[in-house]
Amino acid sequence: MPHTNSSQIVISARSRCLIRMLGPWLAGLALVTGCREQPRAQESPAAKANVPVTWQTNDWPMTRGGKALQGRVHDKVPRQPVVAWTFAAKAAVTSEAAIANGLLVFGNEEGVVIAVDWQTHRERWRLATEDAVEATPAISSNRVFVGSNDGEFRALDLTTGRPLWQLKGSDKFPTGGVVTTSPDGAAEWILVNGYDGVTRCLRTKDGTEVWQYATGNYLNGSPVILDSGLVAFGGCDAVIHVIRLKDGTPVHKLTTAAQIVRSLAGWDTEVYGVNYANQLLAAGTMADNTNWIYEDDGAQFLTIPALDANLVYVGSRDKHLHAVNRTSGQPAWKFKTGGRVESAPLVFDDAVVFGSSDGRLYAVDKQTGREIWRLDLGEKLAVAPAFAAGRIVIGGGDGTMFVIEGGGQP
Repeated sequence: MPHTNSSQIVISARSRCLIRMLGPWLAGLALVTGCREQPRAQESPAAKANVPVTWQTNDWPMTRGGKALQGRVHDKVPRQPVVAWTFAAKAAVTSEAAIANGLLVFGNEEGVVIAVDWQTHRERWRLATEDAVEATPAISSNRVFVGSNDGEFRALDLTTGRPLWQLKGSDKFPTGGVVTTSPDGAAEWILVNGYDGVTRCLRTKDGTEVWQYATGNYLNGSPVILDSGLVAFGGCDAVIHVIRLKDGTPVHKLTTAAQIVRSLAGWDTEVYGVNYANQLLAAGTMADNTNWIYEDDGAQFLTIPALDANLVYVGSRDKHLHAVNRTSGQPAWKFKTGGRVESAPLVFDDAVVFGSSDGRLYAVDKQTGREIWRLDLGEKLAVAPAFAAGRIVIGGGDGTMFVIEGGGQP
């Protein structure tokens, strides 16, 4: 028998019988008491927010995330957002951010290109130009390619910011370059539109020109590159231009009702854009007429559209984000904010994210148009947000770059 010391309690036969009778009741009492007194294990913020361990979208290397300019993110939107960190740019942030190779790069109203370390949140380098930088930088091949309103398009060393080559235009470069591979796979090219009305295809290695296409009027949007080997863009001549990627030769032109003042977005052989006639329109790259035109009581659409398989999303100065059926052009829903929506939206798998001049960043269910969350950042939000590795990045009108992640308290 096991040894019993004097401190142990000897239970009599009668006591054992009583315990057997009261056992179930005592066990239940112990369970209730334990639930009340024992601290409950705390669910982690990430678990509460249902944040995935890995993300499909780990960088944002150029304007709108890729050459089709769709503004698509193949992830679910972060929930319960909080500001993870900020960076003071000391002047209004005027460009969408590019994020790749551990750096966040953007431009400001004072003409400075700034690179911030993605991990330490500290400035890595800066380069001053002679005018505002509205163009979204493009990151590729350990280089940054960025235009300025001073009329220079520059290639910079990604690590140091040292200038590698530059191209002088006859007017400003207000929109981001789009990086692609040459059709024969032998070289890397970058396409950039200038306010001088010229589309240029340059070799990223040294900035030498492959071809150029002149429209004769101002260009305010980046070229969209389609899988068909075509390039499309609109301009202040109110025309959608379609040219060949391989040599810049014209393929088709479609005249619209007014000046096209933002980049187009592409899906298969169709493009979507906005014009000064307060229209959101869809057109085939070889069509003689638009597929459809969406108008809403004079709403001024001034953002680049964002696309998914079902809907087109566009912001308006009427303080709404509008969602329109991509095939028919019929309205699906619209969401009201407290200010103009001039920040081009991002489309996640389950939500649309965009900024407003009311200082708030919004996430809206893309099927129903119902609000998921809003985050008050306190600065006018007019530039497009970017996304990388679980974080939404957007610049403010007072000079703050906000980096936002999920997992905060609901």
